[in-house]
Formats: sequence, C-alpha cells, structure tokens
Amino acid sequence: MKEYEEKLAWFYSTYFAEIVLDELLNLHQTEQVEAFYKWQLIEEDKDDNKFVDAAVASNADYIITNDKHFKVLRNIPFPKVQTLSLQEFKDLLV
Repeated sequence: MKEYEEKLAWFYSTYFAEIVLDELLNLHQTEQVEAFYKWQLIEEDKDDNKFVDAAVASNADYIITNDKHFKVLRNIPFPKVQTLSLQEFKDLLV
C-alpha cells in the first residue's frame, strides 16, 4: 500500500494520499488482497503486472483499462484474465 501512497503523493500531498487510500479501503465494495504469486504476464510494461496479479488473487471478473499493454492478456489461456475497455464496461452496465 505504501507504493500507491507514494505515487499519489507525486501529485498531491502525503496527507491527502493517506486519506484517499484509507477511504478506499473503508468502502464496503473494496477488498484488500495479497498477491502471493507474481505471474509476470505483461512484458512491455512490467509495472502493469501488479494489477494482473491482484485480479488473479481476487478472482476478479475483469480489469477495466484502456491501457494497450493489457491486450496481451487476450492471448494467454492461463490464468485467464479478462479485460474490458472503459467503453465496453459502460456498455455492459447499460
């Protein structure tokens, strides 16, 4: 969690970053998971792998992203991680 606080603090104060992260963790829709295995499925932008690892660990239905690096997941049979663009997700909700 410290890593995300530091990234938020690049744009906002450390105090503000702590408040945002605390509030996110207090939402009843939020579940904090620990990814014990590093899949390393995205080669082009290795920093994106933390989201894939969290999605696998939490058995998420989707990763919602417009980041082109996640497109490689469509060709990986295991672990299956489905991605949707923001527009595809919006269409799914309607």
